[in-house]
Amino acid sequence: MPSLDATVSIVNLDLIQTLALASVVYYAGVLIRRRVGFLDRLNIPSAVVGGLLFAALVLVARDRVLNIEFDTSAQPLFMVAFFTTIGMSASLPLLKKGGSQVLIFLIISTVFCFVQNFLGVGISLAFGVNVFLGVIAGSVTLVGGPATGMAFAPLFKEAGVVGADTLAMTAATFGIVCGGIVGGPIGTWLIKRHHPDRHASGSANGALVNSQPAVLTVEVDREDSSLMLSMIVAAIAMGLGSIVSFYFNSLGWTLPAYIGAMLVASLLRNIDDYKGWLKIDQAAMEIIGTISLNVFLTVALMNLRLWELVHLFLPLLVILIAQVLVVGVFSATISYRVMGKDYESAVIASGFIGFVMGTTANAVANMKTLVTKYGAAPRAFLVVPMVGAFFIDFTNALIITFFLNWLR
Repeated sequence: MPSLDATVSIVNLDLIQTLALASVVYYAGVLIRRRVGFLDRLNIPSAVVGGLLFAALVLVARDRVLNIEFDTSAQPLFMVAFFTTIGMSASLPLLKKGGSQVLIFLIISTVFCFVQNFLGVGISLAFGVNVFLGVIAGSVTLVGGPATGMAFAPLFKEAGVVGADTLAMTAATFGIVCGGIVGGPIGTWLIKRHHPDRHASGSANGALVNSQPAVLTVEVDREDSSLMLSMIVAAIAMGLGSIVSFYFNSLGWTLPAYIGAMLVASLLRNIDDYKGWLKIDQAAMEIIGTISLNVFLTVALMNLRLWELVHLFLPLLVILIAQVLVVGVFSATISYRVMGKDYESAVIASGFIGFVMGTTANAVANMKTLVTKYGAAPRAFLVVPMVGAFFIDFTNALIITFFLNWLR
């Protein structure tokens, strides 16, 4: 509770108070996003909007009016829960259903994770700063997004990066904004240059695959509802995953806490796909994941220490600008050509920019803008979300872990 230190009050919030405040901050982000159109168009998550605004207010008040300390002990739990639900999405039959195009796009995206990290490390060396800054401003936050950035931040702090969580969220937010701004124009340029026969159609009928939102029905008077069973399966995956993570750590491998749970969750999902024993409800898993992600991100952002960012502002900015330029060239050349050099490849290139700089939501928004104007692209809406939302998290986590252990 408040105490006086000189003229500045210090407030220490316990776990319940921290989570209560996080719920208010998150909903504030929801309301702001509804009222500020460009935030919604760029698909900036409500947790990021509310959390960054609150962190900015904390920065303004710090050492002037009020200092706030939070109990963030629940943050790892929600982080692991979210990535467990991601693991539940990694279905081999789903990958097979997408065909060779999904596999090719996954390989391209995985290669680009290395491109982002080597580019960031090279610029960091040129500035004479910690090389891990380049990895943070690489695939950790750009392909990985805010959640992966905040999940790996403690490991980068251990590696000597001061303010790793603040740097991660800054880079992730920059990437989301740029991914939403750059993707559409490059996709449009590719279409006009290589497919001039495409004319504005004004319709995207048939463009989206599975565009209807999943519906979850919960029988609240049943103890074995699909939501409850999914929570039990997720909890089992988290428990077994902690044992797997402990084993990896005993080998001296530097891994985020969620890796074990994600691997076990993926195993359980694929067993269920073939045997049907667990009756996993993907809609229920998405609900669990969404709630966990929003709590995790909001609490993490509330606790950002923005004052630790100043000394690395210039190298971070240079790295991020370079990342935007490289992804633009990569998508317009390699991605477009490897994916087939046709109209749908141009739409995929736009989606590629969206998720390797931001989130899968960015990718879908970029592609939706193009198909609304130029016509349906069903293959693009199968390939990009499948890789961006499910499979890339696995390969990216392994790549980040490689760089963490290699550069130490």
